[in-house]
Amino acid sequence: MTKRWSRLCVAALAAVALVAPLTACEGQIPTPSVSTSAKAAPDLTEAQEKKIRLRILQAIDEADQAKNPDAYAAVMGGPQLEIRTSQGIINQRGGGMSKYATIPKDIAQTVIPTEDGWPRTIFDITTTTEDQQAKRLLVLSQDSAQQNYKLVAMARLFDGAQLPKFEVPTIGSKMGTAKDDNLVATPADALAQYADVLQNGDKSQYAANFADDVMRQELATLTQKVEEGVKGNNGTQQQTFTAVPDQMWVMRAADGGDLVVGRINGEWTRNAGDGRESQPASNDEKVLYNSDKYTSTMKVTYVNVVALYIPLKDSGKQITAVGSDRQPVKVEAL
Repeated sequence: MTKRWSRLCVAALAAVALVAPLTACEGQIPTPSVSTSAKAAPDLTEAQEKKIRLRILQAIDEADQAKNPDAYAAVMGGPQLEIRTSQGIINQRGGGMSKYATIPKDIAQTVIPTEDGWPRTIFDITTTTEDQQAKRLLVLSQDSAQQNYKLVAMARLFDGAQLPKFEVPTIGSKMGTAKDDNLVATPADALAQYADVLQNGDKSQYAANFADDVMRQELATLTQKVEEGVKGNNGTQQQTFTAVPDQMWVMRAADGGDLVVGRINGEWTRNAGDGRESQPASNDEKVLYNSDKYTSTMKVTYVNVVALYIPLKDSGKQITAVGSDRQPVKVEAL
């Protein structure tokens, strides 16, 4: 069976606004590794996967066009529901739909689970968008036989990120778990450690466990820029990041490593200092806040999605972030 593979283009990360969404550029999609000994077969055909995916994307598009964020829940869940609802509210209030919300309908690769039982997960890698944004890594999940698949997570792939090969008895792979322990870190631990690295940067005790990546670089630059601004007025700013272990999806790679897509919550608290008003730092924050009454302190809640590749224990390799998404979902004055 022939697979469509394409080399990912480069799209620079936006850093114009203080909280501009993290755009992402594509990595390399590897040639699949076909197991001649594997007896397992995918639970779905490619035609069935396509029907499921297009049904979901059509419903999302209809909700976008109707500017009805309440409609997303029928086909979305997990962190992606909160991200899209926020984007839909911004669109409904006249702020427009973020270009980063675009989800191409065509795919470059699908990875379908070979196990029976539920929950079950599909990983899809889309083509680039019409305006040449990065490919998206989509996670479709079905909790039970009585429920439909929903889009639960999406990450935009980074420039140069190397995705793992998957064991492909036609188009399938085994799903991993949050507790896989034959790796340099279990997926649950890796997500928690990455949250600590986002919060503490190079000072994190886990920093050496991770290769450098776009998300870390952009957040470090953002944090430094804001720090310089608030210090001039004797203000403060702090960002905290917390992994959400029950919102994590894992697919086993051909080399035994795991590709993990998980949620990390973020809170960014800013105090303007010296009797000043703390105001929204981006258009998205402004529209979500939806008021012209300010105080000295503002707290913004973010939902972050990150895709991590975790190599085998004793491989000598670091954990690598290959994509992410980031969206403010709540803005409040304190």
